Amino acid sequence: MTDYIVRATAADSQIRAFAATTREMAETARAAHGTSPVATAALGRLMTAGAMMGSMMKGDSDILTLQIKAQGPLKGITVTADSHGNVKGYVGNPNVVIPANSKGKLDVAGAVGPGFLNVIKDLGLKEPYSGQTMLKTGEIAEDLTYYFAASEQVPSAVGLGVLMNKENTVRQAGGFIIQLMPFASEEIISGLEKKLAQVTSVTSMLDAGDTPEQILAKLLGDFGLEITDTMPTRFFCNCSKERVARAVVSIGKKELQEMISDGEPIEVNCHFCNRNYTFSVEELKELLARSR
Repeated sequence: MTDYIVRATAADSQIRAFAATTREMAETARAAHGTSPVATAALGRLMTAGAMMGSMMKGDSDILTLQIKAQGPLKGITVTADSHGNVKGYVGNPNVVIPANSKGKLDVAGAVGPGFLNVIKDLGLKEPYSGQTMLKTGEIAEDLTYYFAASEQVPSAVGLGVLMNKENTVRQAGGFIIQLMPFASEEIISGLEKKLAQVTSVTSMLDAGDTPEQILAKLLGDFGLEITDTMPTRFFCNCSKERVARAVVSIGKKELQEMISDGEPIEVNCHFCNRNYTFSVEELKELLARSR
């Protein structure tokens, strides 16, 4: 289990916490989409958050979607996750290249730009839950911290990071989410704030060899940390030729007939994993017959 999520509580359940290592997930996404370093960092951060937020859901078929719709050259990010640690995602412009920020780091905020974060939870009810907040910094972790406070009224601290190798593969990726429960005492709140103020970056801790358990121990060890669960997480797309075929059928008989009349095979791309599916003219005729 190279990529995994740890769930924990502390301070007699006044704090709940999640931490994850997601290097393989971020690298799989980078390889699938051919993302530039800054696009890899942005997508890796949001997928890591998606993995942890997905693990907060209870139902087997619950689906979380995180969407960043923004005006920067990255042209937005979309991530979906389920409650079993399966995550997939893509960026609008995988080839974005911009100068480093003032600290000499990948300028994720500059690539993302101003915009909005949408959080959609499909919990099997009539209507999915949907929350939207304005991006505060575009750095993603701070934007999610703001989302939790504004939309879900849960005071939270979110840390996310992706560290790249010189050859532009992913060296480290991971993150944490620490949340205060409504009954948390003032003493616990102020103690946690002091502890979080001392935190170095997530990637520096991972690069020093810290596991998600050790990251939580550094942050919450003084508060009676209890690890409750660990679960694997991975980049996984559930697309298939049959699913894509259903999408092709849904465009309508007229459009299908026009494709057949063109006499050329068509290629359909899955945004999430960048896989291409080819349908021959004969296959298109079968789909048309099926749609009648």
